[in-house]
Amino acid sequence: MAQIPTSALAAAGLVGGYATARWTGVRPLGGVVLAAAGTLAAREWHRRTTPTTTALLGAAYVAAFAGSHPLAKKIGAWPAVFTAAAAVATASYAAADR
Repeated sequence: MAQIPTSALAAAGLVGGYATARWTGVRPLGGVVLAAAGTLAAREWHRRTTPTTTALLGAAYVAAFAGSHPLAKKIGAWPAVFTAAAAVATASYAAADR
């Protein structure tokens, strides 16, 4: 079975969570998408890296989600989400996917 890069999982969780919340109008449903992708990514980080790296990447995922909110006030919602997703994907790629 082919492995999905954790960078893609993390980015998809942030973008997909926001898209789901925005297009359905149901914010908790977006949270479910965000949490599901984050959980899958964390399981792979745990399998591929050390516990410390897993914790740091998990913290980065949560920080990117939280940080996208104030960033959206400055640059807009979609650009903020894409920026947060790119940041987490880059960190995940460097730490777990290479």
